[in-house]
Amino acid sequence: MFFRKRRKIQVNKEQVLNAPLPQHIAIILDGNGRWAKKRGLPRTAGHQEGAMNVREITKLCANIGIKALTVYAFSTENWKRPDEEVKFLMKLPIKFFNEFAPELVENNIRLKVIGNVEELPTDLQQKVLEISELTKNNTKMTLTIALNYGSQDEIKQAVQAIATDVKNGQLNVEDINEDVIDQHLMTSDLPPLDLMIRTSGELRISNYLLWQLAYAELYFTSIAWPDFKEEQLYEALLDYQKRNRRFGALNEAN
Repeated sequence: MFFRKRRKIQVNKEQVLNAPLPQHIAIILDGNGRWAKKRGLPRTAGHQEGAMNVREITKLCANIGIKALTVYAFSTENWKRPDEEVKFLMKLPIKFFNEFAPELVENNIRLKVIGNVEELPTDLQQKVLEISELTKNNTKMTLTIALNYGSQDEIKQAVQAIATDVKNGQLNVEDINEDVIDQHLMTSDLPPLDLMIRTSGELRISNYLLWQLAYAELYFTSIAWPDFKEEQLYEALLDYQKRNRRFGALNEAN
């Protein structure tokens, strides 16, 4: 079972770093609101703390050699939340980008945003373009933020684009394969997804990277996202390194 209860685990960080690391990690940033409620704070305080933690985990991942980190910040379903919370969540990325931009440049991290950006508020769209342009030549790691993102919608758009290519004579139906679909997804320039982490105890995928998760390892922890720190990341990496990734094949012993 891949659910990890909150308990103390001794992790040899050097041992973890000397073993194969995932090249692409995705995280569902769950539990910000519950983290705040537990402390008698408004939900917005939890989102603020969660954004700060994204900055720290991003720099940590870049420094240990992870090539891509993709975080689920706002789903297409999150528009159903209370208006005040949604308004805050539309302003928070602007503050995040403004404050984090110098660190992204300093740490050679490229920032990429996936999702239906054109449906976001105009000032947020402009900030996304600005930060993407600022960091486009950075090469150490790519931080991808899924903002107004839903995987079913992403797949629908990919199917529509492929169908258009077939209709226009640019692609033959018999040539449609996994690689063609990959090329039409929003993550086409990222490494294959190796590890997906979800915090705060929920055991769902929640319409996140459904195609990309085909052979990713799944790791669930009861710890809320604002409390998911360096130690917890190393625990997840250690668990990942213990997995036997067969990609549908059998072990040699079998």
